Amino acid sequence: MIRLGEKQELTVRRIKSFGVYLGPEGAGQDESVLLPGKYVPEGCKAGDHIEVFIYRDSSDRLVATTRQPALTLGGTALLHVVDVGPVGAFLDWGLEKDLLLPFKEQEGRPQKGDQVLAALYIDKSGRLCATMKVYDYLSCGSPYRQGDHVSGIIYQINPRVGVFVAVDGRYHGMIPAGNFHSSARVGAAITARVARVREDGKLELSLGEQISRQMDADGQKILDLLAASGGVLPFTEKADPQTIDRQLGMSKAAFKRAVGRLYRQRKIRLDKGKISLI
Repeated sequence: MIRLGEKQELTVRRIKSFGVYLGPEGAGQDESVLLPGKYVPEGCKAGDHIEVFIYRDSSDRLVATTRQPALTLGGTALLHVVDVGPVGAFLDWGLEKDLLLPFKEQEGRPQKGDQVLAALYIDKSGRLCATMKVYDYLSCGSPYRQGDHVSGIIYQINPRVGVFVAVDGRYHGMIPAGNFHSSARVGAAITARVARVREDGKLELSLGEQISRQMDADGQKILDLLAASGGVLPFTEKADPQTIDRQLGMSKAAFKRAVGRLYRQRKIRLDKGKISLI
């Protein structure tokens, strides 16, 4: 069986001036796919076995290629957005025909030049498409343990739940709500520490050492706003998250951490619902 979206080894059935027709070993002659001449190995002959990837060309016909795509069916990869059109974005995945990322499969609205973490699937019309909704494509079987440092890509943000991270682009990870900066964005690369490995194998992540550095930056942002506001802010760490985000562009948890550090450093005073410079 010729499998769309996968790499497989096929047998040379017929040789033509424009390419060769390939088919599965033992299948009927009518089950074949064209490998264009520019991809045919030199000296190729009937009966040879060639590993190819199967996709659809610009005319929606099944075609084989010996080029290696960045993404195969069921897998994930970080891809560049090369264009945006009326039906979605188009991704460079290493083949002549760019890969469609439909609007309904996007997280946010990626623009030309962006990088997105995507998975490959077959849509209802039998075409290969990309999706940024990669949750179901990630694995719980990571080799990481509590305390390990990992790298990953943010693929979804739910302010009430947390930031979802594809560790190594393939494993489930999440930074719980309140423990990430409001500037976090889909597609961003992060490094984090494994705070806990859940019973289901998913990784709970912490920004760890990054939080200490971020508190310094957030604290300076608070001091700058205080200086620009006559030394007084009309709210404290008890303010609602929307107010804090609007005024400072940070999460309430980050604001509380930074305010606490500034207070311990005796740089600010908290009194009657206000923050004042000392």
